[in-house]
Amino acid sequence: MSERLVRGSMPTDHTDRRRGDRWAPGPTDPLSRVRLRLGRELAVIDVSTSGALVQGTTRLLPGTHVDVHVTASQGRTLIRARVVRCAVWDIASDVVQYRGALAFSAPVELQPIDLATMPVLTDPQAVENYQPLQEQA
Repeated sequence: MSERLVRGSMPTDHTDRRRGDRWAPGPTDPLSRVRLRLGRELAVIDVSTSGALVQGTTRLLPGTHVDVHVTASQGRTLIRARVVRCAVWDIASDVVQYRGALAFSAPVELQPIDLATMPVLTDPQAVENYQPLQEQA
């Protein structure tokens, strides 16, 4: 076997078939996690405008379509995607991790998010009870 496998069963040295540039979101970037429509959360390994490589405890079936909630610079978006591939990536004593590739059904304008420019989301009750600090004389 000429292909070298590293942690998991997906080949690591294959022809690059990517349609766009990918980037790996930082751990605090909202793009670092996505949620399937049914509520399961997946970690994003890397992402582009045409797809994403994701990892989680959810087994994705290649050839099926999934709806993915993504938080991007324009807000939360529901994206339809096709599962291109999925394989067992890691096995621990109590959990199996899968890594899968998603191809978005249409190009999506995703960009790394600068958290400093994002609006602050607040609890409505906290806003209602807000009282400005009194200036000391």
